[in-house]
Amino acid sequence: VEELKPYVFQYIISFIDNYKNVQNNQKYLNLEPITPTKMKEFGKMFKDIITEKNIKIQTCYEDIDLEEYGILKTPCISKELAFAITGKKFPKWSARKCNCVAMADIGEYNTCNHLCKYCYANYDEKKVKENILKHDVNSSLLLGTLQNNDVITIRKR
Repeated sequence: VEELKPYVFQYIISFIDNYKNVQNNQKYLNLEPITPTKMKEFGKMFKDIITEKNIKIQTCYEDIDLEEYGILKTPCISKELAFAITGKKFPKWSARKCNCVAMADIGEYNTCNHLCKYCYANYDEKKVKENILKHDVNSSLLLGTLQNNDVITIRKR
């Protein structure tokens, strides 16, 4: 935590979601159900860190309220934070109940080489390995390089 302090102003925690990849990897993950009681136990553990290190921890898109442990229940990307970072106003993300602003993902599925069994973004390890080979550190793209027939479209918000 100390090493990150100059660079990170908030930590956002979440409990594992039952994504397709989680279901497919259940035999490896050996997950226990996360009950409200267990969530509160986690809250108690974080409370000591919050107090000792004087850091901000929050949840987003979680039903449980852990504010009694110092864990805030606020949007990860609130309208105020988005405006402070970009100087632009964004609408609320209507697709979720979390009150975050509508944002565009900049990643690509099946591209993370960490291969976490609980991640929603990787669901095909063979495809991940193929995609990693396409990565070019000198390219502005995550995968491959711009080709003459590629079309760049400016996204409207």
